[in-house]
Amino acid sequence: MKIKFLTVVSIAIALFIGACGKSDADLTKAVQDKLAADKVTGVTVAVKDGVATLTGEVADVTVKSKAEASAKAVEGIKSVDATKVTTKPLPTPVPPPADPMLKGKTEENLKKAGCTGVTIEVKDGTVTASGTVAEAKYVECVQIIQQSGLGKMENKIVKGK
Repeated sequence: MKIKFLTVVSIAIALFIGACGKSDADLTKAVQDKLAADKVTGVTVAVKDGVATLTGEVADVTVKSKAEASAKAVEGIKSVDATKVTTKPLPTPVPPPADPMLKGKTEENLKKAGCTGVTIEVKDGTVTASGTVAEAKYVECVQIIQQSGLGKMENKIVKGK
């Protein structure tokens, strides 16, 4: 009789322990370990009632998706909320340097058109044209620079006589 009673009590205790599952703290640690094993950085996790909430900033959406999949793969996680994981903004592209041959060709075209008083400087994608040209040549000189393909133009050309 004692053996039956102890067996029943042992089975009841085993079922009770098995039904309880892992604690939120255990699940948090398990998700953190899984993220580290999958080499996902920049993400933190908090688990409440089996729901993993991911926060942080990652390089791109593929890392965000990987973090979500890693958390879902942990046994005991019911669902994953990754809405608080943001992606880093894309870097602002640096304007390409002006092509020195293009600048030289533009200066040559200005010279051929009689715009000998114009100098051209290119910096950060902006062309600064300065100098003095005859009023009759002004429009033609500006058009040559605008059509050169050098970039945005800052016109400091003065009309002369």
